[in-house]
Amino acid sequence: MRRPRRNRKSEAIRGMTRETEVLASDLIYPLFLLESPKAEIEVDSMPGIFRLGIDKMLGEIEQMMKLGVKAFDIFPVVDESHKDRVASNSYNPDFFYLKALSRIKMEFPESCIITDVAMDPYSTDGHDGLVENGKILNDESLVILGKMALVQAECGVDMIGPSDMMDARVGYLRDLLDENGYTDTSIISYTAKYASCFYGPFRDALDSAPKSGDKKTYQMDPANRREALLEAGLDFQEGADFLMVKPALAYLDIISDLKSSFDIPVAAYNVSGEYSMIAAASERGWLDRKSAVMEILTSIKRSGADLILTYFAKEFVNYRS
Repeated sequence: MRRPRRNRKSEAIRGMTRETEVLASDLIYPLFLLESPKAEIEVDSMPGIFRLGIDKMLGEIEQMMKLGVKAFDIFPVVDESHKDRVASNSYNPDFFYLKALSRIKMEFPESCIITDVAMDPYSTDGHDGLVENGKILNDESLVILGKMALVQAECGVDMIGPSDMMDARVGYLRDLLDENGYTDTSIISYTAKYASCFYGPFRDALDSAPKSGDKKTYQMDPANRREALLEAGLDFQEGADFLMVKPALAYLDIISDLKSSFDIPVAAYNVSGEYSMIAAASERGWLDRKSAVMEILTSIKRSGADLILTYFAKEFVNYRS
């Protein structure tokens, strides 16, 4: 008689038969950069996650590199005084964020540095594209996103991550990068980025929430599955090197769909709200944090994600060490 429990009877046997394992090399660690070099400010809605100045961030990156995490997605915390309607500081080479990117790549050339391409951190409107009369303009936004991508590539970043969800932006950015000699700069496209409630703590961290309206005209409807394949097909044809699903936990089916349909790596963003739920529940003793982190990251990889952006990266590698 076949008894599946025989393959579960000891930790040694469970380890031998384990189908999915998350490695440090699977993880991308998101970081929030402050303008003041020595600053360190905890995000109220993300206990244990800090916004860091460049001096503190360099130390954090060095520590993570030693633990085996070599990929970092760096987001700027932009003061309101530096914002305008056209997000001009996003492509200002003297802006603190771009200078910091150059310094990080100079000090850690073996790291993989990923940047975000969207207007919302730099825009007084708080939208990912250019706003005119309450409407987010698609093609006009591409010009600004292109300027942003070029200066980031000039800083030596390894991957740019268009998270704006404007139509045709992957092809536009790929052509622009290639024409300017940045053929080695990869595009990790936020392909299926849903209009989710789970982004709230991230927007708190960057103070980047929309000043009016919402993002439902450009981010995807959470009810839609087939549309993700349409978006992915377009990004693939336009030259994306990686496809991303955001958020991760409520969209494991989308991760699986993209993994089975496209022969390029699939990333998943385990977003801020997903982090905060675990942090809040574990603080109240409602679940065991370590077990929850391990189970969540395993589920994301099991669904098909090759890469996982997660705020749990640091504690995960510490759990495993």
